[in-house]
Amino acid sequence: MEQFKGQPRLPKFAWPKRYDIRLKPDLAACKFAGSVAVDLDVVGETKLIVLNVADLSIQDGTVSFTSKASSEVFEPCKVDLVKEDEILVLEFPETLPTGIGVLAIDFYGILNDKMKGFYRSTYEHNGEKKNMAVTQFEPVDARRCFPCWDEPACKATFKITLDVPSDLVALSNMPIVDEKVQGHVKTIFYQESPIMSTYLVAVVVGFFDYVEDHTSDGVKVRVYCQVGKKNQGKFALRVAVKTLELCRKYFAVPYSLPKLDMIAIPDFAADAMENYGLVTYSEMALLYDEQHSAASDKQRVATIVTHELAHQWFGNLVTMEWWTHLWLNEGFATWVSYLATDCLFPEWKTWTQFLQESTEGLRLDELAVSHPIEVEINHASEINEIFDPISYQKGASVIRMLQTYLGAECFQRSLASYIKRHACANAKTEDLWAALEEGSGEPVNKLMNSWTKQKGYPVVSIKLKDDKLEFEQSQFLLSGSHGDGQWIVPITFCCGSYDARQSFLLETKSASIDLEESGAWIKVNVDQTGFYRVKYDKDLQDKLRYAIENKMLSATDRFGILDDSFALCMARQQSLTSLLTLMAAYREELDYTVLSNLISISYKIARISKDATPELMDYIKEFFVGLFQYSAENLGWDAKEGESHLEAMLREQILSALAEFGNEPTLKEASRRFHAFLDDRSTPLLPPDIRRAAYMAVMQTVNASNRSGFESLLRVYRETDSSQEKTRILGSLASCPDPNIILEVLDFILSPEVCTVSGFAVCWEGRETVWNWLKENWEYISKAQDSGLRIEWFVSTFVTPFASFEKAKEVEDFFATRSKPSIARTLKQSIEQVNVNAHWVQSIQNEEHLAEVVKEMT
Repeated sequence: MEQFKGQPRLPKFAWPKRYDIRLKPDLAACKFAGSVAVDLDVVGETKLIVLNVADLSIQDGTVSFTSKASSEVFEPCKVDLVKEDEILVLEFPETLPTGIGVLAIDFYGILNDKMKGFYRSTYEHNGEKKNMAVTQFEPVDARRCFPCWDEPACKATFKITLDVPSDLVALSNMPIVDEKVQGHVKTIFYQESPIMSTYLVAVVVGFFDYVEDHTSDGVKVRVYCQVGKKNQGKFALRVAVKTLELCRKYFAVPYSLPKLDMIAIPDFAADAMENYGLVTYSEMALLYDEQHSAASDKQRVATIVTHELAHQWFGNLVTMEWWTHLWLNEGFATWVSYLATDCLFPEWKTWTQFLQESTEGLRLDELAVSHPIEVEINHASEINEIFDPISYQKGASVIRMLQTYLGAECFQRSLASYIKRHACANAKTEDLWAALEEGSGEPVNKLMNSWTKQKGYPVVSIKLKDDKLEFEQSQFLLSGSHGDGQWIVPITFCCGSYDARQSFLLETKSASIDLEESGAWIKVNVDQTGFYRVKYDKDLQDKLRYAIENKMLSATDRFGILDDSFALCMARQQSLTSLLTLMAAYREELDYTVLSNLISISYKIARISKDATPELMDYIKEFFVGLFQYSAENLGWDAKEGESHLEAMLREQILSALAEFGNEPTLKEASRRFHAFLDDRSTPLLPPDIRRAAYMAVMQTVNASNRSGFESLLRVYRETDSSQEKTRILGSLASCPDPNIILEVLDFILSPEVCTVSGFAVCWEGRETVWNWLKENWEYISKAQDSGLRIEWFVSTFVTPFASFEKAKEVEDFFATRSKPSIARTLKQSIEQVNVNAHWVQSIQNEEHLAEVVKEMT
C-alpha cells in the first residue's frame, strides 16, 4: 500500500470500461446506500486493484472480482483505504486473470453539506423546508459518491439506476428508459451513457418544475427549478436551444445526447457545472426574473449558459487527458461563450466586453507568483487552485489571439477537425496545436508553446525614431522588475487610420519597421487581440491622448490604452500624474466597457491615494466626480424608452461610482428612491438595474447611531427569494465605513442565511476591521472549508487591499503556522499584491506637485 501514497495518478494495470451504479438516497436521514459493478479490463499481471474512494464506507464482504472469461470469483484478502490520498487498495491472494472482469462493491455514505460529492441542498416546498440530493463531482469528487477511477482519462460508459421517493423528480445524464413503482419508492432506470469521464456523471433528486423546448434537430431541452419559478427559466431555455444549434454548426458535430437538462440548485459552490446532459447551476446563474433581475444579471445568465453548453463539445465529448490541460476545457468554453453570446445578442458588443475577461488574466499573470497555462498537477489536492483567471481568462485570451492570427475561417475549420478526431476520447494541448497547424500551415506549436508553457506575458515598448518604429519586448511584472521570459508576439499596428493596418511576428527581443507615413498617431495591438501590454514613448502617448479626446479610436483601443497605462503606473513605469492626465481625456466617454474599466481604475487610485497622501483625497474625489459627470447626466436615474442593454448596465456602475466618491446629489437621490422602495417594492423609482447603486449609497451614511438603512437592507435580504437580489445586497453591505457595522456584516456572511459571498467587497476604511476579524475567526473558517466555504476567497479579499510592507510581513507571520496547500498559491499572490501596493504608495509620495496637478484638472 505504501507504494501508492502521494502518487498523482492511479496505476494503469486495470482500466474501467463500464459502470453499473445503483443509488438509494434517504433525504430525511441525509444518507445514501449504493452498489457499483465495474467492467474492468485487466491489462497486466497484478494481485492489486487500485481506485479512488473518499468519505464512503465499504460494506464488509461485498467486494468481489468476477472474470468474464471463466466466471471465476475472486475475493480480496485485504481492503485498505489510504485516506489522505483518497484511494482504495484491494489486494487479492492470487494474480487476477487478464481481460474483462467485473468488480462489484456495496457501499454507503452521507449526503453531506459540503456542496461536493453527493450532497444535500435545502429549499422550501409548500412552505415546508425540504432536502434535495445533488451531485458535484468536478474535479475529483465522484469518489465521494461511488468507488471509481476518478481521472479524466479513465473514460467509461455509465448505467445509472436510482431508488427514490415516488413523488420526487429524479434526473441523471441520460433519459429514463423504465420506471417501476412499489409503494412510496420508485426505481428509475436510465439509458446507458456514451463514454465519458467520472467528473461529468450527475444525479439530482427533489421537487421541481420545468419549461421545455426542442432544437431544430429534435434535442429535448428543459430548464428545471424550484416549484413556482419556472417562468424564470424561459430566458435560459431560449439561450440554450440557440446555443446547441450554433455549436452544432460551428464544431460541425451534432450534440451527442438525446436530451439536455439544466437545473437551478439553491446551494451550489460555483456558478455552474457542465455535467453531460444534466448541467447544474446556482439559481442566480440560470434564472432571470423580469421583476428582480438587472440587465447585468441577464447577460450573466447568457454567458454562463453558453459557457456550459460549449463544454458539451469542448470538455465532455473531447476531454482533457489530465488536469494539467484544464485550460483546454475552461479557456475554450470561456472563448466560445463570447462567440455564442455575440451571435445571439450582437447589440451587447460582447467582444468589446471580452476585454474585461482579458484584463482579469493579465492582472494575475503580472504577479511573480503566477503559473503557466499548462501547470503540472502532482496531487488531487492541488487541482482546485488552478480554477483561476489563468486557466479561464488568459486561456480564452490566447485562443482569441491565435484565432485573430490564423483567421476566423481557418481556425473554425481546424477546430472542427480536432473535435472529430478526438471525439469520445481525451486530448492534450499538443493535439489541438497539431490540428491547427495542419489546417493553417502556420507554426502553431512553436508560437503557442511560448504562451502556455511559461508564466507571465510581455510588455512591448514602442519608439518612433527616424521613420523607424522600434519594438522591444520584456516580461512585465507589477513589482517593477523585468522577468526573463520571451514570447513569439503577434504584433498588429496602425498609423493614423485603421485602413493602414500592419502585422508581423516579434520572434526576438527587439525589431524595427520602416514607416512610409507615421500619421498623426500610432496604435499597437489593434483592438487588443494580443495578450500583452504596450508602453509608448512620451510623444506617441501624447498623440494617442489627442486621438482619444477627438474620438478617433475604437472602444477596444481606448480600453487598451487606458488599461496598459494603469498597469504601467502600478508597476512604477509611469507616473500617476501621467495616468490621471490620460484619464482626463475620457471625460466624454460613453462606451460601457471603457467606462466600466475607468470606474474600476478610479476606485483603485482613490484607495491607494488615501494611503499615499491623504490630503490629496478631496481633489481626487472631485476629479473623478467630474470625470463621470458627463455620462451620468447623459444616462440619468431613469431608463429612457428604447435605451440599450449596455446603457442599463452602465447606469448602475456610474451611479455607484458617484456614491462611492461622496457626490451629495447622488447620495440624496439614492436615499429618496430607497425609501420609496421600502414602502412599495414594485415602485418604478428603484428598478433592478439601479438597486445596487442605491444600496451602496445608503450604506455610505450608515453608522452606529444611524442603523436604519442597514437594518432595512437586511430585512429586504430576508424577505426576497431572489438569489440575484440577495447578491446585490451582500455586495453593498460592507461598503459602510463604520467598523461596528462591518463586524456585524462579517458575522452575517458566516451565518446559515448566506449561501454564497459572491460580489462581497470591503471598503478601504474597513480593511483593518476585516483583517482582525479574519485572524480571530481563522480557526473556524479554516475548518469550515470542508463545508464548502472557500477560504482562499477570504485570504485574497481581506488581504490584498493593504498597502504597506509592515502589513505584508504581518500577514506572512500570521500564516506562517496556519497555511495549508489549498491556499498556498493564493496566499503568496495576496502578499505579493500588498508589496506591490506598498511600492506604488512610495512612488506616489515621491511625485512632485501631484496635488496641484489634480486640483488644476478638476
